[in-house]
Amino acid sequence: MSLSLGEKLRQAREGRGISISEVSEQTRISSQYLECIENDDYKPLPGGIFNKGFVKSYARFIGVDEQEAMSDYARLVASTAAADQEESNYRPEVLTDDQTSGSMVPTIIFAGIILALMTGGILFLVNYLQEQSGQTRADSKAANVNRQAEQPTPAASNLPPEGGPIRLEFKPLGEKISVKSTIDGKVVSEEILPDTVRTYVANESLKLSYYRGFADRLQLTLNGKPILGPRPPVRGNSIEFEINRENLSRIWTSGEISPPDSVTEQTPTPQPQITAAPTPESIGTETPISTPTPAPRISPRPTVNTGDTRLPTATPSATPTRPASPPANSNRPRPTPSPTRTPR
Repeated sequence: MSLSLGEKLRQAREGRGISISEVSEQTRISSQYLECIENDDYKPLPGGIFNKGFVKSYARFIGVDEQEAMSDYARLVASTAAADQEESNYRPEVLTDDQTSGSMVPTIIFAGIILALMTGGILFLVNYLQEQSGQTRADSKAANVNRQAEQPTPAASNLPPEGGPIRLEFKPLGEKISVKSTIDGKVVSEEILPDTVRTYVANESLKLSYYRGFADRLQLTLNGKPILGPRPPVRGNSIEFEINRENLSRIWTSGEISPPDSVTEQTPTPQPQITAAPTPESIGTETPISTPTPAPRISPRPTVNTGDTRLPTATPSATPTRPASPPANSNRPRPTPSPTRTPR
């Protein structure tokens, strides 16, 4: 006996050792919806393209062929629709007594009137809906948007929990990459083949190191969300980054790993070069201006031209040599050469 779609998905999930909660975190599908899919009960689901999207995402995550899963889903929907139609067409025969057979006539008439009213109302509604088709389309679009906005609410729990593991998927593109990993203090060196997904799971800290030439030749996925890898550093031949409890939420929200080392090395270097350049220039320009050579040449000119300057210089020399001279001689300007002769 062939297995149903829900049984196939359940066996594939249990074979890989994955729980319903892990599938819900990675696919952003409510765990209640996943249980309904495994039980082949699609009535609680929104229906339409949403059910197809849920089945396709679930099958892709656990490694089941998507086309096979979609064909099984189509057969299941067709069989349930046929069963519902048979149930609606089936009407059990009601056995009545001969005494009550006469009372069925008014009932039939009343039912005919109701059917006529319903038919008229349906025709009226059809005409009304055709006139306002634009409004109904806008309302349907708004309803679809609201459904899509409501469904990501359970996916909010897909944000990296405080106590949950750190799950990083590493996929080389085109060629193999040699990677050195440190998972919670345990160091492992390995080579990952091209187009092969290597999953790293850590509880506290995860460090990776690889050659800088592979910066744009790989894909990274952190807890189910694609992120951008770090850019090559300014110095060194290897790219190294770490994901831990402190930066997990920031990296997951921003979608990019940007190590702070490359940023801090670039900003401070130009600032001291600009400030140090003007200081020697300003000192060199001030020294020749503040000490001009023609300044002492101005001082001897007033001493030669003015005769008053010699009088005060001669008076102190005359006062000690001739203290007993009369005041009349001291007032004359001519006795000034007499004191100059005495020291000779």
